[in-house]
Amino acid sequence: MLSNDAACFVKTFVNDLNKSLEYLDQQAQLTALQKKWLSFCLTGILLTNGICWAKFERCFLGKYTVSSLSWMFRKGKIAWNLLLITSVKLILIRHGITEGQLVLDEVDRVRSKSTKRIHKTYKQKDKKTGGYVNGQTVILLLLVTSSITIPVGFVFYKPDPILSAWNKENAALKKRGVSKLNRPAEPARHPDYPTKLDLAIGLLRDFAKNHGDIEVLAIMADTLYGEGEFMDKASSIFGNVQTIRQLRKNQNIFYKGEKKSVEEYFNSTNKGVQQVLTVRGGKQITVTISSARLKVDAHGKKRFIIALKYEGETDYRYLVATDLSWRTLDIAQAYTLRWLVEVFFEDWKLYEGWGREARQFDEEGAVCGLILSLLLDHALLLHPEQTARLENKLPAYTVGSLQRLSQVETLLDFIKSILQDNKPAQKLKEIAILIKDLFQLRPSNKHMIGRDLGRLGTTPSLSYKM
Repeated sequence: MLSNDAACFVKTFVNDLNKSLEYLDQQAQLTALQKKWLSFCLTGILLTNGICWAKFERCFLGKYTVSSLSWMFRKGKIAWNLLLITSVKLILIRHGITEGQLVLDEVDRVRSKSTKRIHKTYKQKDKKTGGYVNGQTVILLLLVTSSITIPVGFVFYKPDPILSAWNKENAALKKRGVSKLNRPAEPARHPDYPTKLDLAIGLLRDFAKNHGDIEVLAIMADTLYGEGEFMDKASSIFGNVQTIRQLRKNQNIFYKGEKKSVEEYFNSTNKGVQQVLTVRGGKQITVTISSARLKVDAHGKKRFIIALKYEGETDYRYLVATDLSWRTLDIAQAYTLRWLVEVFFEDWKLYEGWGREARQFDEEGAVCGLILSLLLDHALLLHPEQTARLENKLPAYTVGSLQRLSQVETLLDFIKSILQDNKPAQKLKEIAILIKDLFQLRPSNKHMIGRDLGRLGTTPSLSYKM
């Protein structure tokens, strides 16, 4: 896809973003050159689905070189820490959003084998192959509202390498039957490697600080974020708001003074009944559901526990909630919104640049590159077609369809610029020369032409050995 200018809706978004920056910090405003660069980068991601300066250079036919694009990214003195905050505020105001639910989740992204300069990469289990890969983990905070879903915060996570090595050694010694007294003591966690729970709490506090005018109705997370202390902290940040997450089936609860697992309790004592559940405000399905307000042993207090089984499933999944005053179906229906973060992850990877080519070096490169990709998501939420759709209370368009439309519109603008030139034929010849120069063909290692295949055949003098 070729272009000679940034997409119109992207330029409008960047101009509006710059005006909003003025209210937060006048010194953080973008210069004319920075606005132009940011518009070109967001359009480049839109057209190439990557954050790759070489692709941007080819996409815009050398209008900006790799070195100039990279230099502005590294040395441009852009207030990156305020860009995402301002962009979120811009969307909330434009769409009149005053409340929503927060969803926490994490996503792993495979990176190259050589990752010495890629920020916070570490060895991860590959779910597809069962082996190990080098990758990054991003913890994301998503705001789900009655109209749109917005990414509002993120942080990179990396486990403490010393603790990881200790865990591996400790597990091996434990398997060999070595007593705890004879195993090395657990080392203290290094402050440079906070836990996922601590990072998640930080994201929630940042949202409360930066967007205090938004009423948070509930917080949702998966099983990983299910510690009792985490749930209480998360709830208290927003005035003891409802916090919901999944509960492991082997978690112990107390029923009439007797300790038993939630699986045992709901399979024997409190079996479910069939109910109609509304999934994400749309499709209605029949589920088997049961609930109870019981003390969770690990949490040290009473929680609202729900056992839920969808049609075709044989085992229950379990939810736990902090606010005991909610109804069972309301909690179950609220938790279905957590699935939206999975949809966002797919869109993010497929259409908004957070793929294999988002490999900017060092911490600054990783953080700023990720902000660029999230800003494109925000820009698409303010696309004229999307805005008109939302204003008329109609279902929002998908990211993929908006991307394809924007790509075609950008190409049409490029063609119009050629036709409107004083000498269109000459202009087209110049572009053809640029394309030949920028899109150079490279030799392939797949084909053997020009190489020595070696001698493939029998040797008569060795036939006696047969």
